[in-house]
Amino acid sequence: MKMTFYGHFVAGEDQESIQPLLRHNRAFGVGAILDYGVEEDLSPEEAEHKEMESCTSAAERDGSGTNKRDKQYQAHRAFGDRRSGVISARTYFYANEAKCDSHMETFLRCIEASGRVSDDGFIAIKLTALGRPQFLLQFSEVLTKWRRFFHQMAAEQGKAGLAAMDTKLEVAALQESVAKMGIASKAEIEDWFTAETLGVSGTVDLLDWGSLIDSRTKLSKHLVVPNAQTGQLEPLLSRFTEEEELQMTRMLQRMDVLAKKATEVGVRLMVDAEQTYFQPAISRLTLEMQRKFNVEKPLIFNTYQCYLKDAYDNVTLGVELARRECWCFGAKLVRGAYLAQERARAAEIGYEDPINPTYEATNAMYHRCLDYVLEELKHNTKAKVMVASHNEDTVRFTLRRMEELCLHPADHQVYFGQLLGMCDQISFPLGQAGYPVYKYVPYGPVMEVLPYLSRRALENSSLMKGARRERQLLWLELLRRLRTGNLFRRPA
Repeated sequence: MKMTFYGHFVAGEDQESIQPLLRHNRAFGVGAILDYGVEEDLSPEEAEHKEMESCTSAAERDGSGTNKRDKQYQAHRAFGDRRSGVISARTYFYANEAKCDSHMETFLRCIEASGRVSDDGFIAIKLTALGRPQFLLQFSEVLTKWRRFFHQMAAEQGKAGLAAMDTKLEVAALQESVAKMGIASKAEIEDWFTAETLGVSGTVDLLDWGSLIDSRTKLSKHLVVPNAQTGQLEPLLSRFTEEEELQMTRMLQRMDVLAKKATEVGVRLMVDAEQTYFQPAISRLTLEMQRKFNVEKPLIFNTYQCYLKDAYDNVTLGVELARRECWCFGAKLVRGAYLAQERARAAEIGYEDPINPTYEATNAMYHRCLDYVLEELKHNTKAKVMVASHNEDTVRFTLRRMEELCLHPADHQVYFGQLLGMCDQISFPLGQAGYPVYKYVPYGPVMEVLPYLSRRALENSSLMKGARRERQLLWLELLRRLRTGNLFRRPA
């Protein structure tokens, strides 16, 4: 395995054995995003059992908290094995708090390893490795319902269908609507929407609305929304046991430990995106980390999946929030890794498919989001974006827009990223031309990385087409070197 599949896609077994490859790539201008690729070798039945246990609250188990939950944000046995239909993303299943501490220690060692090899490295982390996923599931439901409530209020004011940043609610009309629902008294509502908290525009946008859900405001005890079917007010937050609240706190503490260590060593954290029923919470928690740690430069990078229908809204909201609060925006743009699973789950359970209808629509969304961020980079020299794509058209689009916007490679505002063992014909020419480019570098013991690699063996036809193109280019390069007598390539 070390001489074939493992050796091609994995850098080595531990922090020491990966150093030669990292130094070799660095000589050609290619950096590393370290990713400890170990994955438990669970049977589908074991994975399903762990998922159902870790995504179900005590209130749901005793029957008091299930009926009001949105079905999209409930654990479903048919999709308990989150590895199913997913090729290029590792999956963590919750076992206990000690296992989460172990994952945190592994990430800390990754940070140290990255810090030793360069002063501008990244490591990839997944929040499902750091805590019980039940919290992410329920917090995602809260955020989604709160956002949906905002759009319901917008529709009442005749502003349905506008882009997220173009939708602004008139405060006076909003106060009247909320008072009629009986959520709070008129005096309390007026206290939420003050000039101090919302400015003097007389309107509320989605970012203002989102801030009301913070514990810093007095709204937290009033977190109720109307049920679209029954018209009754329902609490947003389920009741948590003392142990469940401790588990939430521990997840946040682990994130904080990692961010502080990354700050100390000078390594950036890239928070990977996950399934849509976890993602709203993951994005919100990542934003909270960015608020705290991205003050001087982007240390925390959020991931935006451009195959989602709401990707553009999410990107524009993230950029605008960073502007308003004066912290440094950092983002990774990807197409997405969970398409087949997300589609099947939406169809089976009965909610709207969150994915763009076609590959062409996803490409258009990717380029639209990227163009928006590149425009921001033109005016904000501290903002950064990672273009994580194997698509040559996307890379060409980025290079062209960088030239048009006078974004120079030496400024290190735009990074490029590809997986180790794939698309070297993109990565290395970019690195040699002076562009910041990174390989996503998995590593770990052979037997413990094999479960992840076995899914990588099931690459889809579009990636295999790319592999055939790489092979053709390798033959052409070999022939060129034989003709010129220049067999060994040295870094420029």
